[in-house]
Amino acid sequence: MKTKIWEMVSDAKVIAIGGHIRPDGDCVGSCVAMYQYIRKMYPDKQVYIYFDEVSKTFDYLTVKAECVYDYHDVNADLFITLDASDIGRLGSAGCYVKKAEKVINIDHHISNTLFGDVNIVCPDSSSTCEVLYELFDERMIDKDIAEALYTGIVHDTGVFQYSNALKRTMEIGGTLKEMGIDSDRIIDETFYEKTYKQNLLLGRCLLSSKLYLDGKCIVSIATKETFDEFDAAPSDTEGIVNQLRIIKGVKVAAFIYELSEGEYKVSLRANQNVDVSKVCAVFGGGGHIKAAGCTLYGDIEDQLSKLLEQIDIQIQDAGL
Repeated sequence: MKTKIWEMVSDAKVIAIGGHIRPDGDCVGSCVAMYQYIRKMYPDKQVYIYFDEVSKTFDYLTVKAECVYDYHDVNADLFITLDASDIGRLGSAGCYVKKAEKVINIDHHISNTLFGDVNIVCPDSSSTCEVLYELFDERMIDKDIAEALYTGIVHDTGVFQYSNALKRTMEIGGTLKEMGIDSDRIIDETFYEKTYKQNLLLGRCLLSSKLYLDGKCIVSIATKETFDEFDAAPSDTEGIVNQLRIIKGVKVAAFIYELSEGEYKVSLRANQNVDVSKVCAVFGGGGHIKAAGCTLYGDIEDQLSKLLEQIDIQIQDAGL
């Protein structure tokens, strides 16, 4: 399969690369790494990288300025999608699944719908960036590519803290560090560092959170009014659900924020062996066993009640 991918890349003249909406570190890192790798291996090819709005946190990635945010009519021979579990998650870039002659789908989400002509989906990998590392020729990975790959691995493993950071993940991280990247800066500035506004929003979300299911589930909801109060945006919510998760006794943490009237984004995180991907699948979402997401529509109190029912089922199935 690895050989097939690079044969497809070699045959294509115009290549489009895209990731999921509201891109996180793994999405940004994997798209940038793939773009840089192809440009290095095949400098004669036309390569485009498409993104939804990306946080300024990732401005240090050298090719970010070359990214395209306004989708335009490009007749791509090949579309490479990274870190997106289904076509809907691609947002506007989803048009290239139909327009491109061939589609390569590379991901690590167990809920991936295998929508590509070629699908490389590795649920046992910590991140899409880890999957890419195994697909790349290590001799061709330079400092810039290593920086992008390390960014994705760091973000999807919680700086190697989560259970998805296995021995191979650690080995890859060590190898990338040896390529001269500023790993401390990547970790501090993109994972831990928060603006004053983000910390105020975090404080409000912690104060307004509520415990359910005998203290086994914690929920915090940020409405449009919450964002307006702090002149904040959804991009300022990074890390809130993880702060909820580490509260003692909690098995599942849910952070919910309003996207538009009657539309809410849900992020779930689990402790121990609770499978939140099954919860999100009920609502048309997905992800990983311990980290998943979905979108709720309608009255939030009614939808929260339904969400809690599914969370309770998974907590009980886990014997907790």
